[in-house]
Amino acid sequence: MTRPSAPSVPAVPSNLKEEIRAAGLAAGLDVVRVGAAEPFDSTKADIEQRRNAGLNGGMAFTYRNPERSTTPDRALPGARSLVVGARAYSAHVPETPHARPRGRVCRSAAQDEYAELRRSLGVIADLLREAGFRTRVVADDNALVDRAAAFRAGIGWWGKNTLIILPGKGSWFVLGSVITDAALEPDAGPEPDHCGTCSRCLPACPTGALVAPGVLDARRCLAWVLEAPGPIPVELRRAVGDRVYGCDECQVVCPPNRAADMRRARTSGRVSAGAAAEEVEAARPDLVQMVVASDGELMARFGHFYLAGRNPDLLRRNALVALGNVGRGDDPEVERALTVSLAGSSELLKEHAAWAATELGREDLLVGAPA
Repeated sequence: MTRPSAPSVPAVPSNLKEEIRAAGLAAGLDVVRVGAAEPFDSTKADIEQRRNAGLNGGMAFTYRNPERSTTPDRALPGARSLVVGARAYSAHVPETPHARPRGRVCRSAAQDEYAELRRSLGVIADLLREAGFRTRVVADDNALVDRAAAFRAGIGWWGKNTLIILPGKGSWFVLGSVITDAALEPDAGPEPDHCGTCSRCLPACPTGALVAPGVLDARRCLAWVLEAPGPIPVELRRAVGDRVYGCDECQVVCPPNRAADMRRARTSGRVSAGAAAEEVEAARPDLVQMVVASDGELMARFGHFYLAGRNPDLLRRNALVALGNVGRGDDPEVERALTVSLAGSSELLKEHAAWAATELGREDLLVGAPA
């Protein structure tokens, strides 16, 4: 079957690229750059090699169909350019005393950062459509390898932690693109590697998931472990600590990120002076409430998280492991969360509640619990 040819496109106005950049920055993007929409052949080869080695750990995402995720023309037939945008995460939430056990959410997920990123990219897409071009906004989905697009456009370099690091800004950014059939002139890129001899991120990983510079074993990466379906491997549960979604350790130790946090603290005062109560609540959720909340309550609050099968029990599972690590066995609220889970119908939650009870010295809760 012959694939239909892409429709003809108008000539690109000489000032369109600068208008796009200005519109993106005004819409909240921190960096806007343009790259060519050619296939990402080397990235495709890397994805296939790592999938064949099992390093994806069952993760689908761009591993599901590398041919699609590395070929912009598959997402938008006739694609000529990628307008790539980077948007900074919300500010770091400082540690504050808590009367109840709290979990930890990675900085990119405490707020729905991708919703804001898509909104900003949508402004660029609207401008391009008004000029007569076709567009598709892609961010954090299976359609395009976001980091490879950002690297090609020269937004940053590949860090040894597999993330894109922006010169002078670090990696606290979400990335996305507008694929378009407009033949925009690409920006100079890619950015040279500035990691040098620094490898602080590798030993900082709590589970040793960074098996080599730029190579991640998702089977041990807590960011994926906390999203994946099924039980959390027993050997990784203590390493989970208080985390309920995501992990930032390889970014926290990165010198460009540390410098960026210090600059933000000096200019805004938010890191030193504290954050609003809702920001603290989003970044440090109450673990007991996560366990006992209804499905509707959990999805209303955490629905922007990636959850396999949109299953809220995965959040409860994570919270139970975190309770086993940071809760107190003599806390009546912790006991309530464990008892509710042990008495419920979910085998997944029973398993993790039993583990948490044992870690907290509350094996007595297992006596008489449904098998």
